[in-house]
Amino acid sequence: MNIDRESVIQTQMELSNLIGCPGHEEEVTDYILMKLEKLNVDKAWIDPLGNVLAIKEGNDPNGLRILLDGHVDEVGFMISHIDDNGFITVTPLGGIDKRIILGSLIQFQSINGERIIGVFGTSPPHITRPDEREKVPETSDMFVDIGCDSYGEVLEKGLDIGSVGTFYVESVQLNDNRILGKAFDDRTACNVILHVLERLRNEEISNTILVNFAVQEEVGARGAAVGAYSLDPNIGLAIENTIASDVPGVSPQKTITKLGQGPAVTAADRSLIVPKKILARIKQAAEMDEIKWQYKKPTYGGTDAGRISLTKSGVPSGVVSIPCRYIHSTAGILHVDDILDTIKLVSNFCKI
Repeated sequence: MNIDRESVIQTQMELSNLIGCPGHEEEVTDYILMKLEKLNVDKAWIDPLGNVLAIKEGNDPNGLRILLDGHVDEVGFMISHIDDNGFITVTPLGGIDKRIILGSLIQFQSINGERIIGVFGTSPPHITRPDEREKVPETSDMFVDIGCDSYGEVLEKGLDIGSVGTFYVESVQLNDNRILGKAFDDRTACNVILHVLERLRNEEISNTILVNFAVQEEVGARGAAVGAYSLDPNIGLAIENTIASDVPGVSPQKTITKLGQGPAVTAADRSLIVPKKILARIKQAAEMDEIKWQYKKPTYGGTDAGRISLTKSGVPSGVVSIPCRYIHSTAGILHVDDILDTIKLVSNFCKI
């Protein structure tokens, strides 16, 4: 079955534009549940933590139970203080490089679901010492200005302590092959899994496909642990967005992945050493359609697969990632062909 390239691009952009900070992922999970209604899964539901879980039953009772995991949350911010003049202090949710925060735009989610736009600021350079201007301020020393003059005005906009927000940017297709947008980590995986289910919708396969669109990955892979426990898989595959560092100033040995070179396969990271049989299965899945792929190197970071692998008596797990430049920042850049090839690889992984 051919993959609808335009559908992949459109879904990527729609998912990117949603807000889903850790613990506040409802915009994304509602969208995914709507999509699942058309994909012939046998069961789909939201668990008590907020994960969207789904099951597509295989036709062989002795087939494998294969878990596909992609997280729905994105890095963002939570309001920790509002002063009497309406200026807001935030704390990061997930790993964000403080160098890219100052001067960027933020969009908060109000209690009514509206988006409240603001800008990160700090003391003007005109009144600071030269040595102070050479330093990147801590996030706690910055403030967000949403145009209010008092705490009361902020409350009237539907924001208070505990409200969340993320970078403000609309996704855009730069050319035939590249898309720019926020939250590609890990909405790209959500896109991949939805299109894998689309490809398998009318196919009879022996394996049962279990899916976890997991919450709260950016703050400790919490949804992955809960979802994997409920779904009880035999093997697992986390689909991720990973760092494409094919940019000026990065040496070949430190180039983790490159755009346009296909899905990136993890041999090990800080949370997981991928079992040989899972690596072999991933490579076999790529060979079935002569899919171009690359290794993710070196062993930076961790993913939901680390938590999945430790579930119950253990779940052999692997990771396949889509390269993305500038993840965990205001906007990233993806190559469309990398997404398409990941959809093919993961579909084949499910059918072996």
